Amino acid sequence: MKLTRLISKMKIVVTGAQGFIGQNLCIMLEENGHSDIVRIDRDTSKDQLIAALQCADFIFHLAGVNRPKDDAEFQQGNADLTAFIVGELEKSGRKTPLMLSSSTQAEMDNLYGLSKLSAEKAVVAYGVETGAPYFIYRFPNVFGKWCRPNYNSFVATFCHNIVNNIEITINNPVAPVTLVYIDDLCHELIGLLKNGTASGYHQVLPAYSTTVGKVSELLHSFKKSRQTLVTENVGQGLERALYSTYLSYFSPEQFSYNLPTYSDERGIFCEMLKTEGAGQFSFFSAHPGITRGGHYHHTKNEKFLVVKGSALFKFKHIVTGECFETTVNSDKTRVVETVPGWSHDITNIGDDELLVMLWANEIFDRNAPDTFAYLL
Repeated sequence: MKLTRLISKMKIVVTGAQGFIGQNLCIMLEENGHSDIVRIDRDTSKDQLIAALQCADFIFHLAGVNRPKDDAEFQQGNADLTAFIVGELEKSGRKTPLMLSSSTQAEMDNLYGLSKLSAEKAVVAYGVETGAPYFIYRFPNVFGKWCRPNYNSFVATFCHNIVNNIEITINNPVAPVTLVYIDDLCHELIGLLKNGTASGYHQVLPAYSTTVGKVSELLHSFKKSRQTLVTENVGQGLERALYSTYLSYFSPEQFSYNLPTYSDERGIFCEMLKTEGAGQFSFFSAHPGITRGGHYHHTKNEKFLVVKGSALFKFKHIVTGECFETTVNSDKTRVVETVPGWSHDITNIGDDELLVMLWANEIFDRNAPDTFAYLL
Protein backbone atom coordinates (compact mmCIF):
# COMPACT_ATOMS: atom_id res chain seq x y z
CA MET A 1 0.00 0.00 0.00
CA LYS A 2 1.35 3.41 -0.93
CA LEU A 3 1.20 5.87 1.96
CA THR A 4 0.60 9.55 1.19
CA ARG A 5 0.94 12.43 3.61
CA LEU A 6 -2.18 14.46 4.24
CA ILE A 7 -1.68 18.04 3.10
CA SER A 8 -3.44 20.65 5.21
CA LYS A 9 -5.30 23.44 3.44
CA MET A 10 -4.86 25.70 6.46
CA LYS A 11 -2.99 28.95 5.80
CA ILE A 12 -0.57 29.49 8.67
CA VAL A 13 1.28 32.73 9.36
CA VAL A 14 4.51 32.57 11.36
CA THR A 15 6.06 35.85 12.51
CA GLY A 16 9.74 35.72 13.42
CA ALA A 17 10.07 32.84 10.97
CA GLN A 18 13.83 33.29 10.58
CA GLY A 19 14.46 33.12 14.32
CA PHE A 20 15.50 30.12 16.37
CA ILE A 21 11.99 28.95 17.25
CA GLY A 22 10.54 30.04 13.92
CA GLN A 23 12.94 27.99 11.80
CA ASN A 24 12.34 24.85 13.80
CA LEU A 25 8.57 25.35 13.87
CA CYS A 26 8.23 25.96 10.14
CA ILE A 27 10.15 22.80 9.29
CA MET A 28 8.03 20.71 11.66
CA LEU A 29 4.84 22.25 10.31
CA GLU A 30 5.85 21.11 6.84
CA GLU A 31 6.67 17.65 8.18
CA ASN A 32 3.13 17.52 9.56
CA GLY A 33 1.58 18.26 6.19
CA HIS A 34 1.12 22.03 6.43
CA SER A 35 2.24 23.33 3.06
CA ASP A 36 0.73 26.83 3.06
CA ILE A 37 2.98 28.71 5.47
CA VAL A 38 3.52 32.46 5.24
CA ARG A 39 6.86 33.33 6.80
CA ILE A 40 7.07 36.83 8.23
CA ASP A 41 10.49 38.26 9.05
CA ARG A 42 12.34 41.58 9.22
CA ASP A 43 12.28 41.91 5.42
CA THR A 44 8.49 41.58 5.20
CA SER A 45 6.80 44.87 4.34
CA LYS A 46 3.87 46.28 6.27
CA ASP A 47 1.53 45.70 3.33
CA GLN A 48 2.70 42.08 3.02
CA LEU A 49 2.08 41.54 6.73
CA ILE A 50 -1.43 43.01 6.49
CA ALA A 51 -2.24 40.82 3.49
CA ALA A 52 -1.03 37.72 5.32
CA LEU A 53 -3.05 38.52 8.44
CA GLN A 54 -6.26 39.07 6.46
CA CYS A 55 -6.27 35.54 5.03
CA ALA A 56 -4.60 33.59 7.87
CA ASP A 57 -6.32 30.60 9.43
CA PHE A 58 -3.85 30.49 12.33
CA ILE A 59 -1.06 32.78 13.49
CA PHE A 60 2.04 31.86 15.43
CA HIS A 61 3.34 35.22 16.66
CA LEU A 62 6.97 34.51 17.54
CA ALA A 63 8.54 37.83 16.53
CA GLY A 64 9.90 40.02 19.27
CA VAL A 65 12.85 42.02 20.52
CA ASN A 66 15.01 41.00 23.48
CA ARG A 67 18.39 42.47 22.53
CA PRO A 68 17.61 45.98 21.27
CA LYS A 69 20.03 48.65 20.18
CA ASP A 70 18.04 51.08 22.32
CA ASP A 71 15.32 50.57 24.93
CA ALA A 72 12.60 51.99 22.71
CA GLU A 73 12.79 48.85 20.56
CA PHE A 74 11.30 46.80 23.40
CA GLN A 75 8.03 48.71 23.05
CA GLN A 76 8.15 48.77 19.26
CA GLY A 77 9.10 45.15 18.67
CA ASN A 78 6.97 43.55 21.36
CA ALA A 79 4.01 45.64 22.52
CA ASP A 80 3.43 47.80 19.43
CA LEU A 81 3.87 45.01 16.89
CA THR A 82 1.46 42.77 18.76
CA ALA A 83 -1.08 45.58 19.08
CA PHE A 84 -0.83 46.16 15.32
CA ILE A 85 -1.38 42.48 14.54
CA VAL A 86 -4.35 42.32 16.89
CA GLY A 87 -5.82 45.45 15.32
CA GLU A 88 -5.62 44.03 11.82
CA LEU A 89 -7.19 40.78 12.95
CA GLU A 90 -10.07 42.65 14.54
CA LYS A 91 -10.64 44.50 11.28
CA SER A 92 -10.86 41.24 9.35
CA GLY A 93 -13.65 39.94 11.58
CA ARG A 94 -12.51 36.35 11.01
CA LYS A 95 -11.75 35.42 14.66
CA THR A 96 -8.37 34.05 13.65
CA PRO A 97 -6.66 31.93 16.35
CA LEU A 98 -3.53 33.62 17.67
CA MET A 99 -0.60 32.16 19.56
CA LEU A 100 1.78 34.56 21.34
CA SER A 101 5.36 33.85 22.30
CA SER A 102 5.90 35.63 25.59
CA SER A 103 8.47 35.20 28.32
CA THR A 104 8.76 34.46 32.02
CA GLN A 105 10.21 37.98 32.13
CA ALA A 106 6.62 39.24 31.79
CA GLU A 107 6.43 38.73 35.54
CA MET A 108 9.43 41.03 36.10
CA ASP A 109 9.60 44.79 36.47
CA ASN A 110 11.95 45.51 33.57
CA LEU A 111 11.48 47.08 30.14
CA TYR A 112 11.56 43.79 28.29
CA GLY A 113 9.15 42.15 30.71
CA LEU A 114 6.78 45.09 30.67
CA SER A 115 6.71 45.13 26.86
CA LYS A 116 5.89 41.42 26.83
CA LEU A 117 3.18 41.91 29.42
CA SER A 118 1.65 44.64 27.30
CA ALA A 119 1.64 42.27 24.32
CA GLU A 120 -0.10 39.62 26.44
CA LYS A 121 -2.82 42.07 27.47
CA ALA A 122 -3.45 42.99 23.83
CA VAL A 123 -3.89 39.32 22.90
CA VAL A 124 -6.20 38.63 25.84
CA ALA A 125 -8.33 41.64 24.92
CA TYR A 126 -8.50 40.43 21.32
CA GLY A 127 -9.76 37.04 22.43
CA VAL A 128 -12.27 38.40 24.90
CA GLU A 129 -13.70 41.03 22.55
CA THR A 130 -13.90 38.89 19.40
CA GLY A 131 -14.26 35.38 20.75
CA ALA A 132 -11.20 34.29 18.81
CA PRO A 133 -9.07 31.50 20.33
CA TYR A 134 -5.80 32.73 21.83
CA PHE A 135 -2.86 30.95 23.39
CA ILE A 136 -0.11 32.65 25.40
CA TYR A 137 3.14 30.95 26.36
CA ARG A 138 5.63 32.42 28.80
CA PHE A 139 8.67 30.53 27.62
CA PRO A 140 11.56 29.94 30.04
CA ASN A 141 15.04 29.18 28.63
CA VAL A 142 14.49 27.46 25.28
CA PHE A 143 17.38 25.48 23.83
CA GLY A 144 18.08 23.32 20.80
CA LYS A 145 19.67 23.33 17.37
CA TRP A 146 20.14 26.60 15.49
CA CYS A 147 19.96 28.82 18.57
CA ARG A 148 22.45 31.64 18.24
CA PRO A 149 25.32 31.63 20.79
CA ASN A 150 26.21 34.78 22.70
CA TYR A 151 22.69 36.07 22.20
CA ASN A 152 19.86 34.97 24.47
CA SER A 153 20.56 31.34 25.42
CA PHE A 154 23.32 30.39 27.80
CA VAL A 155 22.98 26.78 26.60
CA ALA A 156 23.80 27.85 23.04
CA THR A 157 26.78 29.84 24.27
CA PHE A 158 28.05 26.96 26.43
CA CYS A 159 27.70 24.48 23.55
CA HIS A 160 29.48 26.73 21.07
CA ASN A 161 32.31 27.53 23.44
CA ILE A 162 32.90 24.01 24.72
CA VAL A 163 32.86 22.56 21.22
CA ASN A 164 35.42 25.16 20.12
CA ASN A 165 37.62 25.06 23.26
CA ILE A 166 36.57 28.51 24.40
CA GLU A 167 36.38 29.11 28.13
CA ILE A 168 32.93 29.65 29.63
CA THR A 169 32.18 31.88 32.61
CA ILE A 170 29.82 30.76 35.39
CA ASN A 171 29.15 33.24 38.14
CA ASN A 172 26.89 30.99 40.19
CA PRO A 173 26.95 27.26 39.34
CA VAL A 174 24.01 26.49 41.65
CA ALA A 175 21.77 29.11 40.05
CA PRO A 176 18.47 27.37 39.23
CA VAL A 177 17.26 27.35 35.65
CA THR A 178 14.22 25.94 33.85
CA LEU A 179 14.82 24.61 30.35
CA VAL A 180 12.45 23.73 27.52
CA TYR A 181 13.67 21.78 24.50
CA ILE A 182 12.85 23.13 21.05
CA ASP A 183 11.34 19.87 19.76
CA ASP A 184 8.95 19.67 22.71
CA LEU A 185 8.00 23.31 22.18
CA CYS A 186 7.27 22.81 18.49
CA HIS A 187 5.20 19.69 19.11
CA GLU A 188 3.17 21.64 21.67
CA LEU A 189 2.53 24.52 19.28
CA ILE A 190 1.59 22.28 16.37
CA GLY A 191 -0.90 20.59 18.67
CA LEU A 192 -2.78 23.90 18.87
CA LEU A 193 -3.87 23.44 15.27
CA LYS A 194 -6.21 20.71 16.42
CA ASN A 195 -9.52 21.87 17.83
CA GLY A 196 -10.16 21.56 21.52
CA THR A 197 -7.40 23.54 23.22
CA ALA A 198 -8.87 26.15 25.54
CA SER A 199 -7.89 29.78 25.22
CA GLY A 200 -5.60 31.25 27.84
CA TYR A 201 -2.12 30.72 29.23
CA HIS A 202 -0.32 27.47 28.46
CA GLN A 203 3.07 25.92 29.11
CA VAL A 204 5.39 23.50 27.35
CA LEU A 205 6.12 20.19 29.00
CA PRO A 206 8.43 18.71 29.99
CA ALA A 207 10.16 21.65 31.61
CA TYR A 208 13.53 20.62 33.03
CA SER A 209 14.55 22.10 36.38
CA THR A 210 18.32 22.07 36.79
CA THR A 211 21.24 24.40 37.51
CA VAL A 212 23.70 26.28 35.34
CA GLY A 213 26.53 24.21 36.80
CA LYS A 214 24.81 20.92 36.01
CA VAL A 215 24.31 21.94 32.40
CA SER A 216 28.01 22.81 32.17
CA GLU A 217 29.01 19.47 33.70
CA LEU A 218 26.91 17.52 31.22
CA LEU A 219 28.22 19.43 28.21
CA HIS A 220 31.81 18.92 29.34
CA SER A 221 31.13 15.22 29.82
CA PHE A 222 29.92 15.04 26.21
CA LYS A 223 33.19 16.56 25.04
CA LYS A 224 35.24 14.25 27.25
CA SER A 225 33.46 11.17 25.91
CA ARG A 226 35.46 11.23 22.69
CA GLN A 227 38.56 10.50 24.74
CA THR A 228 37.12 8.17 27.40
CA LEU A 229 34.59 6.60 25.00
CA VAL A 230 32.14 6.64 27.93
CA THR A 231 28.83 8.22 26.96
CA GLU A 232 26.21 9.65 29.27
CA ASN A 233 22.65 8.30 29.26
CA VAL A 234 21.74 10.32 26.18
CA GLY A 235 18.68 8.34 25.15
CA GLN A 236 16.07 10.17 27.19
CA GLY A 237 15.19 13.31 29.10
CA LEU A 238 17.39 16.35 29.54
CA GLU A 239 20.59 14.46 28.68
CA ARG A 240 19.12 13.41 25.32
CA ALA A 241 18.04 16.96 24.46
CA LEU A 242 21.31 18.54 25.60
CA TYR A 243 23.44 16.02 23.72
CA SER A 244 21.51 16.62 20.50
CA THR A 245 21.92 20.37 21.01
CA TYR A 246 25.63 20.02 21.76
CA LEU A 247 26.21 18.05 18.54
CA SER A 248 24.41 20.70 16.48
CA TYR A 249 27.25 23.16 17.15
CA PHE A 250 29.85 20.97 15.43
CA SER A 251 31.43 22.21 12.24
CA PRO A 252 31.60 19.54 9.49
CA GLU A 253 35.28 19.01 10.27
CA GLN A 254 34.25 17.92 13.79
CA PHE A 255 31.75 15.27 12.69
CA SER A 256 34.28 12.44 12.97
CA TYR A 257 37.02 11.34 15.38
CA ASN A 258 39.59 8.59 15.66
CA LEU A 259 39.45 5.56 17.95
CA PRO A 260 42.44 3.82 19.53
CA THR A 261 43.14 0.48 17.84
CA TYR A 262 45.29 -2.33 19.26
CA SER A 263 46.90 -4.80 16.89
CA ASP A 264 49.08 -7.92 17.19
CA GLU A 265 49.80 -11.03 15.15
CA ARG A 266 46.19 -12.18 15.53
CA GLY A 267 44.48 -9.05 14.16
CA ILE A 268 43.10 -5.83 15.62
CA PHE A 269 40.87 -4.91 18.54
CA CYS A 270 39.01 -1.63 18.88
CA GLU A 271 36.66 -0.28 21.55
CA MET A 272 34.00 2.03 20.11
CA LEU A 273 31.59 3.05 22.86
CA LYS A 274 31.21 2.57 26.61
CA THR A 275 28.25 3.25 28.87
CA GLU A 276 27.98 3.39 32.64
CA GLY A 277 24.85 1.27 32.74
CA ALA A 278 24.69 -0.82 29.57
CA GLY A 279 28.18 -2.11 28.85
CA GLN A 280 30.42 -1.37 25.90
CA PHE A 281 30.71 -1.97 22.15
CA SER A 282 33.88 -3.17 20.43
CA PHE A 283 35.01 -5.06 17.36
CA PHE A 284 37.96 -7.26 16.48
CA SER A 285 39.48 -9.02 13.50
CA ALA A 286 41.28 -12.34 13.13
CA HIS A 287 43.49 -13.60 10.33
CA PRO A 288 42.69 -16.98 8.73
CA GLY A 289 43.36 -19.85 11.15
CA ILE A 290 43.73 -17.54 14.15
CA THR A 291 41.92 -18.32 17.42
CA ARG A 292 40.96 -15.61 19.87
CA GLY A 293 39.53 -15.91 23.37
CA GLY A 294 40.34 -18.98 25.43
CA HIS A 295 38.91 -17.72 28.70
CA TYR A 296 35.78 -17.68 30.85
CA HIS A 297 33.88 -15.18 33.01
CA HIS A 298 32.05 -15.54 36.29
CA THR A 299 29.54 -12.75 35.70
CA LYS A 300 30.46 -10.84 32.55
CA ASN A 301 28.57 -11.81 29.40
CA GLU A 302 29.10 -10.91 25.77
CA LYS A 303 27.28 -10.96 22.46
CA PHE A 304 29.21 -11.62 19.24
CA LEU A 305 28.04 -10.81 15.70
CA VAL A 306 30.12 -11.94 12.74
CA VAL A 307 29.96 -9.16 10.15
CA LYS A 308 32.62 -10.57 7.81
CA GLY A 309 33.91 -14.09 7.28
CA SER A 310 33.30 -17.45 8.96
CA ALA A 311 33.89 -18.30 12.62
CA LEU A 312 33.90 -21.45 14.74
CA PHE A 313 32.76 -20.82 18.32
CA LYS A 314 33.83 -23.41 20.90
CA PHE A 315 32.51 -23.65 24.46
CA LYS A 316 33.49 -25.82 27.44
CA HIS A 317 31.89 -25.94 30.89
CA ILE A 318 34.74 -25.37 33.37
CA VAL A 319 33.27 -27.81 35.94
CA THR A 320 31.50 -30.58 34.00
CA GLY A 321 33.71 -30.50 30.93
CA GLU A 322 30.71 -30.43 28.61
CA CYS A 323 31.64 -29.06 25.16
CA PHE A 324 29.70 -27.32 22.43
CA GLU A 325 30.59 -25.91 18.99
CA THR A 326 28.75 -23.74 16.49
CA THR A 327 29.75 -22.22 13.16
CA VAL A 328 28.54 -18.78 12.13
CA ASN A 329 28.95 -17.03 8.77
CA SER A 330 28.48 -13.37 8.00
CA ASP A 331 25.72 -14.18 5.52
CA LYS A 332 23.46 -14.79 8.53
CA THR A 333 22.82 -12.17 11.20
CA ARG A 334 23.17 -14.58 14.10
CA VAL A 335 24.29 -13.56 17.59
CA VAL A 336 26.40 -15.90 19.68
CA GLU A 337 26.24 -15.22 23.40
CA THR A 338 28.76 -16.26 26.03
CA VAL A 339 27.53 -17.83 29.24
CA PRO A 340 29.20 -17.41 32.66
CA GLY A 341 31.11 -20.53 33.69
CA TRP A 342 31.71 -21.65 30.11
CA SER A 343 35.13 -21.10 28.53
CA HIS A 344 34.96 -19.91 24.95
CA ASP A 345 37.11 -19.13 21.94
CA ILE A 346 36.59 -18.03 18.33
CA THR A 347 38.53 -19.35 15.32
CA ASN A 348 38.61 -17.89 11.83
CA ILE A 349 37.85 -20.92 9.64
CA GLY A 350 37.56 -18.92 6.43
CA ASP A 351 40.08 -17.82 3.83
CA ASP A 352 39.57 -14.09 4.45
CA GLU A 353 39.82 -11.79 7.44
CA LEU A 354 37.23 -12.36 10.16
CA LEU A 355 35.50 -9.28 11.53
CA VAL A 356 33.33 -9.55 14.65
CA MET A 357 31.23 -7.00 16.51
CA LEU A 358 31.24 -7.43 20.28
CA TRP A 359 29.00 -6.15 23.06
CA ALA A 360 29.86 -6.73 26.71
CA ASN A 361 27.44 -6.00 29.52
CA GLU A 362 30.03 -4.05 31.50
CA ILE A 363 32.98 -1.77 30.87
CA PHE A 364 36.29 -3.62 30.96
CA ASP A 365 38.06 -3.03 34.26
CA ARG A 366 41.78 -3.85 34.18
CA ASN A 367 41.82 -4.11 37.98
CA ALA A 368 38.92 -6.54 38.06
CA PRO A 369 38.56 -7.94 34.53
CA ASP A 370 36.48 -11.04 35.40
CA THR A 371 38.39 -12.83 32.63
CA PHE A 372 40.30 -16.07 33.37
CA ALA A 373 42.42 -18.04 30.90
CA TYR A 374 41.13 -21.53 30.13
CA LEU A 375 42.22 -23.23 26.91
CA LEU A 376 39.70 -25.54 25.32
